[in-house]
Amino acid sequence: MPLLDPQNLAALATLTVLEIVLGIDNIVFIAVMAARLPRERQRAARQAGLALALFTRLALLAAIAWVAQLTAPVFEALGHAVSWRDAILFAGGLFLLYKGTFEIHATVEGEVEGGRPRARAAGFAAVVGQIAVIDIVFSLDSVITAVGMAESYAIMATAIVLAVAVMLFAAGPVGGFIERHPTVKMLALSFLLLIGVALVADGLHFHIPRGYLYFAVGFSILVESLNLWAGKRRRAGRADAS
Repeated sequence: MPLLDPQNLAALATLTVLEIVLGIDNIVFIAVMAARLPRERQRAARQAGLALALFTRLALLAAIAWVAQLTAPVFEALGHAVSWRDAILFAGGLFLLYKGTFEIHATVEGEVEGGRPRARAAGFAAVVGQIAVIDIVFSLDSVITAVGMAESYAIMATAIVLAVAVMLFAAGPVGGFIERHPTVKMLALSFLLLIGVALVADGLHFHIPRGYLYFAVGFSILVESLNLWAGKRRRAGRADAS
């Protein structure tokens, strides 16, 4: 099946866009987690996290027969059949809720507590490890979407590689922008909480369309952009007045 066939190119372009959209959650999480490290190590953490993202997605894609079995019920709880996918999404959602709440608390309380500087939260290995754990959750839907959109392994693998390359390019600017603007960082953490709630709901068989979540986040970003623009105009006006 030639990759340069027009039909295959159309499938590749569509799937790549979908994989990039599904990777937005991962970019935000990686940016927030990498910010816990010293500035000189943040880029390495982002690269390591995205390298793990690529490896996880390609490994799951190669073992798609095993991934398909994850949707089979393995036990019942409160009258509902529960699969391994449900359990993974539920646990991942709880993890995001915990991390989002923890990071919001650390941001609101500030870096100084009791007159002493607060220590950085975790080392390099711990940050990359947490990125790897949550990426397994994000990879499940990413790979399942790829399989549903295309039949060729080459097309699916190429789309995933291209999406991760875009994520690698975007993670640095996104992380830097979040780090420079505390209000944007709070918005990103709220986004993680929102995704955590959605994952928990998915694990409980209550699906929340991602379009609703992305619209809410997009509207919030628009409002925050206007606030940043207005603040910049006010500072420029004060500078001119002085």
